[in-house]
Amino acid sequence: MKFVAKSLQDTISFAERIASTLKRGDIVLLRGDLGAGKTTLVKFVVASLGGADLVTSPTFTLLNEYKAKLPVYHFDMYRLKDGKEAIEAGLDEILRNNDGVCFVEWPEKVSEILPKNCKEITITTENQERVFEVKE
Repeated sequence: MKFVAKSLQDTISFAERIASTLKRGDIVLLRGDLGAGKTTLVKFVVASLGGADLVTSPTFTLLNEYKAKLPVYHFDMYRLKDGKEAIEAGLDEILRNNDGVCFVEWPEKVSEILPKNCKEITITTENQERVFEVKE
């Protein structure tokens, strides 16, 4: 599925659509350049799931957790070298024992610890529009 967001409201609509499909145990890989809108998407998904937490990038903490209808675990693997570092930080345990929904930014850094059945959203920008491509 491909979705083109021409405005912030379009991005919110896309996030609501994604949120409506999520179920306990889902892992969503977020791909895109720096500034593509990965954290913004998570922010709107959390809001769509009824969460009121302030959503920020977990670049330095590696993981942020948000309370919503389903717990949301937001990982940012950008600073990690590989899956071994994620294991040392205990992040693999959260992915394996996921009681909510996990969003993983920069999944290519830790591909060896990710299960095969993840959803994937790639975000690109074209002509001041955000393009979301979803693979399930």
